[in-house]
Amino acid sequence: PPEAEKRAIGHACEAFIEAVLKPRFLPEIRPMEEFNYPIDIFGKWHGGKYRFIQRFRSDRPENAHDPEFDYPFARIEYVSRDRFDLSYFRHTEKWWTVYRGVSLAEALSLLETKGIFHPVI
Repeated sequence: PPEAEKRAIGHACEAFIEAVLKPRFLPEIRPMEEFNYPIDIFGKWHGGKYRFIQRFRSDRPENAHDPEFDYPFARIEYVSRDRFDLSYFRHTEKWWTVYRGVSLAEALSLLETKGIFHPVI
């Protein structure tokens, strides 16, 4: 997308993360010794695609050298002005497009309401 549009889309997605995703899916950070646990939800551009990402932490001793990692869970791909394809990141570590040509408002609404696009709880 053009740079100005990219910034506007990024701001809208960041506001959505702060207002919707974090309060709903990460109201508090709950450390667990035995399992990886989420510590943040954020987004970033990867080419013409905006990815929604969860950051995890592992407190296990064997992961002490690199205790945090990122895992994407959804993305919107810029198709044209206010048109996006919406995908989720499958357990196979491949993206699967579910909706094509939706507006940004529709994409964010689908991210909020369709469980397939939700981060791990």
